[in-house]
Amino acid sequence: MIRDLVVRAVSRRAVLSTPALLLPGRALAQATAGDWPNRTVRVIVPWPPGGGADTVARILFTHLSEMTRASFVIENRPGAAGSIGAAVAARAEPDGYTVLYDSTPLTINPALNANMPFDLWRNLQPVFLSAVVPNLLIATPSRPVRTLPELIAAARETPGGLNIGSSGTGSAQHMALELFRQAAGIAANHVPYRGGGPLANDVIGGQIHYGFANGSGATGHAKAGSVRAICHTGSGRLASLPDVPAMSETLPGVEAYEWNGIFMPKGTPDAVVEQLSTAMNAAIRAPAIASRLAELNVGTRPNTPDDFNTFLRAEWDKWHRVVREGNIRID
Repeated sequence: MIRDLVVRAVSRRAVLSTPALLLPGRALAQATAGDWPNRTVRVIVPWPPGGGADTVARILFTHLSEMTRASFVIENRPGAAGSIGAAVAARAEPDGYTVLYDSTPLTINPALNANMPFDLWRNLQPVFLSAVVPNLLIATPSRPVRTLPELIAAARETPGGLNIGSSGTGSAQHMALELFRQAAGIAANHVPYRGGGPLANDVIGGQIHYGFANGSGATGHAKAGSVRAICHTGSGRLASLPDVPAMSETLPGVEAYEWNGIFMPKGTPDAVVEQLSTAMNAAIRAPAIASRLAELNVGTRPNTPDDFNTFLRAEWDKWHRVVREGNIRID
């Protein structure tokens, strides 16, 4: 099911030339016809402004507001790896006027913290899987390592293992690193940063030689040659970086994505959930939105709340297994 939901590396031309994707704004407006929404809908993004999730949320909900003439307002509530904002949404009235736009740590945090302030399955209703982004394993260009097999060999030859950075403890990139370490059977020392920007800067400067970075944020650096993209953690080849192999070409079955998704409080009327799901399925088919998401290396495709729930269950199981087998602790 995960493979069915994740967009394979497709060119912008392929996205925009599919007739079924060229839905007019009127179709999107009809998708949300009826009594809902008749007042402002707050969209809680539990991450800082300008980050990957915030950027995609603003693209989608700005488009939705324009097409429906309804008001969707982004409310950033960062903190505690997304848990603070998610808890606010989970405790909100299920009246259709609170939306949560969250990402991968929603399925990672419970594996690391037994005292979460809410329960994903009891308190939140999946609506739409809106974005799936592979990670990039990047390196300082001056390093001799150019391929994943070379990196694995270098790790085995280095006493204590290589230092490899991520955008933070418990992040999607940290989990991608741990999944890679377990699959390759190597030692690696996790070096957490406060975000993908500082990590990329240190890889560029050579303060750390390797790191796992979000595919949207690091693609520009890879294209510019300021970092070397050794591989990505998606499937197939990326349209934006066609010469960069997938990690699964060396380690079959190893894939790790940073995803974004839309949720509503559990108990929100089914009709409202379906209306928002239908509207978002239409939004991603709009040529301007499809083009913008392709530029950001964001994969998406039509899906239902049930599809998204199945995806979440698989992500939950995977990251709980990785945390357990890696004996990962958050102090």
